[in-house]
Amino acid sequence: MSQPGRFGGGGQPNLQQLMQQAQKMQQDLAAAQAELAEAQVTGSSGGGLVTATLSGDGELASLVIDPEVVDPDDVETLQDLVVAAVRDAQRAVGELTAEKMGPVTGGLGGGLGIPGL
Repeated sequence: MSQPGRFGGGGQPNLQQLMQQAQKMQQDLAAAQAELAEAQVTGSSGGGLVTATLSGDGELASLVIDPEVVDPDDVETLQDLVVAAVRDAQRAVGELTAEKMGPVTGGLGGGLGIPGL
């Protein structure tokens, strides 16, 4: 006589149910990735003197530099402001990704071994 296991029904998992769950998760992941690809986030530095906009998948979409910060004698400050604005936007992409993908992946993030996550 077999003992009921964790899966019930003689200890065998319901493969059809597992496949349905996997298919739903795949659909949810695809929907979340599509939503991220359409999203745009903005980061800024210097009190808004430099603004970087990235797509939800991390591609730089635009960079706006206030003419006030353009000083030919101080290029380093402008470079630092650009780097800071892009980093700020990248941080925002990370937060958006965690927000959109977290519910789908159960908080596992990239730990699923799925490319692109």
